[in-house]
Parts: sequence; structure tokens; C-alpha cells
Amino acid sequence: MNDNARPPRLHYAWIVAAVTFTTILVVAGVRASPGILVVPLEAEFGWSRSTISLAIGISILLHGAIGPFSASLMNRYGVSRMMLYALLLIATGVSLTPFMTQSWQLVLLWGCMVGAGAGAIANVLAVTIAARWFTKHRGLVTGLMLSGTATGQLLFLPLLAMISVAQGWRMVSVTVAIAAFVLLPLVYFLMRDRPEDVGLLPLGDTEPQPREPVKPHGNAFSEALGNLAEGLRSRDYRLLAISFFICGASTNGLIGTHLIPACFDHGIPEVAAASLLASMAIFNLIGTTGSGWLSDRFDNRVLLSIYYGLRGISLIILPYSFESFYSLSMVVVFYGLDWFATVPPTVKITTRLFGREKAPVMFGWLMCIHQIGGFSAAFMAGTMRMELGTYLQAFMLSGLMCMAGAIVVLLIGVKPVPAEPRAA
Repeated sequence: MNDNARPPRLHYAWIVAAVTFTTILVVAGVRASPGILVVPLEAEFGWSRSTISLAIGISILLHGAIGPFSASLMNRYGVSRMMLYALLLIATGVSLTPFMTQSWQLVLLWGCMVGAGAGAIANVLAVTIAARWFTKHRGLVTGLMLSGTATGQLLFLPLLAMISVAQGWRMVSVTVAIAAFVLLPLVYFLMRDRPEDVGLLPLGDTEPQPREPVKPHGNAFSEALGNLAEGLRSRDYRLLAISFFICGASTNGLIGTHLIPACFDHGIPEVAAASLLASMAIFNLIGTTGSGWLSDRFDNRVLLSIYYGLRGISLIILPYSFESFYSLSMVVVFYGLDWFATVPPTVKITTRLFGREKAPVMFGWLMCIHQIGGFSAAFMAGTMRMELGTYLQAFMLSGLMCMAGAIVVLLIGVKPVPAEPRAA
């Protein structure tokens, strides 16, 4: 056999996955930096916290809403091109931040430009790469790439906090802008849209698989909405959407927003509470990667049911754990492992339902629903805390929702029993 005909020892899919992981990591660091800027901006410009929060809220909203449309554009114009445009938008928005003088500029730069750019290459990017480049290890690779979100927060937040204290908030913006600009040549030279571009098959395939050609004409906006309509006609997709709404409500909506205030209500210092929340990133990395490995080997519906069930139990126990820092730490460790674990099985089910080409767009819509759940829980938990003086009811309600989600996901793929015709 000719040595030149042998396949390469390292499949190029791993290089693409590494570039994707690095991109998600840096973008996560950029998205985490506004939390460090809130107090310095408030002190220097006198802007209200609600005004600063508006910019951050718009960024969060766009991060979820733009995903399905970005996935549709990736199908039409290429992943690498969309990544370059998004990174350039992020880098430009962040690099202009030090020159702000008015609050509307913060809304434009961080809310709109950074939010839109980050949303274009967030979770949908990982799903697109996993679907196109991997047949073997798809779940594991999805978990690894998505773990870049937690890794980015873990690496960037302490560094940016030290820079803010030593050099001021403007240097924080300069640092993340440089990180975004450095990614541009990496993506330009190493990123490829499909395995066919380098003369390869997806990792794990032995023969070319037929795929539906992407139409170069038409409106990507209409295509994304059409895919949503197709998904809503699917009973299994509706069940997935319900479960992902619960996922968003029980993670970034409740815990991500209200864990620190809840700790403060029970006398836990704010710095210690913030450290607990930050430590979740470490266990999130382990849990997401492990979940991806498991999703390649076991029934994804069963995995999701276990994840939601255990999350529900932890939320019900959580209000009674504040009296002991040790028991609260145990809940935080477990919750960190479970936080992003639902994503790899959800991606696998979505890909099975709609195929490689449509899966990123369909998952993008699931992320929109996820963010809606997060927004709803954040608002409702805050309202319940104001009315009732405690988070107990909010944690309990979210725990019961997770228990319901554990049942919902088991119904995926189960066809309803048709009613028997009534006798004349």
C-alpha cells in the first residue's frame, strides 16, 4: 500500500475542534467581563446600575436570539466567514469601550455589538462543528467544545479582576479586545467549513454520506423561521423545548442570578458566595465533558432524565444547606457538575431528529427557549423574594419543575397510543 494514500494520523476534525474550543473560551471571557465593569462604570460616570444592567441584559438577549439565524447563515456562507465577522464585531465593540462618554454608547457597544457577535459564535458554533466533522465521538466533542464557556470564565475572571484593580477598567477592555483580535488569524488560517474542504470524511465515516444541498438563494431569516415551524410540528421537538425551558430556568435564571443574594440573606459574605459560584466553572468543565462521553454510549433520554431529576433534588435541598458552608459547598459541587450536562444529550437527540444540516439551527431555537426560561426564572424569583421575603418558594418551585422535566424527556420518541375506534 502506498504510504501517501494512508489517512493522516491526526484527523483535521480535531484541529477544527481545537480552534472552536479556543474561540468559545475567549468569547466566554469577553462576555464575563461586564460583571467586573459594573462598579467602576457606576463610580466614574455616575450611571445607574439599571442603565448598566440594560446593556448587559440586551447582550444576554441577543446571545440567545441570534443563534438560529447565525446557524442558518453558517449553512449558506460558511462557518469560518461567520466566525471572522463575529470576532471582528466583538473586537471592535470592546476596543471602542474605553472611549465611551455616554450611557447609550455602552448599550450600543456591549449590548448590541458584543451581544450579537457572541451570540453568532456561541453554542450553535459547537453544534455545527460537531455535526459536520464528527460521527464518532460526537457527544464527547460537543461536551469538550462547550466546556470552553466554563473554562473561559475560570481563566479570564480572576485575571480581569486583577487588571481592573491594578490598571483600571479601561485596561480590562483592552485586554479582551486583544484576545479577540488575536483569534482572527487563527481562524483565518486553520478553520475550514466542512471535511470535504480538506479532502476528508467526517471522523468515523468510511463512505461519503448523502446530504441535502444548501440552497444559495433565499432569505436566511425566513429559512430559520421555517425550521422553527418544522420543529414545532414535531412532538419530540416540543418535548425537548419544554425540557430546555426548564433547564434555563433552573440554571442561569435562578442559580446564576440569585445564588449570591440568597447566600447574603443567610449571612454568607458576598466574596465567599461569589467564590462558590465561580467554583462551579471547574465542575462544569468536568460535568459537561463527562456528559458528552456518556451521550455517545447510553440512551440520551435516560441521561437527561437523570440530570433533571438530580438537579431537582439538589434545588429542593439547597434552601436547607445555607446553614452550613460545608453542605452548601457540596450542593455547589454537584450543581456545577450538572449545570451544562444537559447540552450534549440534547444536541444528540436534535441531530438524530433533524440531521446534520438542520441540527444547528434547531438547537439555536432551543437555546432561545432556554434563555426565555432563564429570564422568566430570574424575574419571578426576584419578585417572589420581594413579596415573601425568602427564596424558599422559588427554589422549591424550580426543583419541582426539574422533576417534571425528568418525566418529559422520557416521553421523547414514545409514540402516543392511538385511540381505539368506538363501536357503532
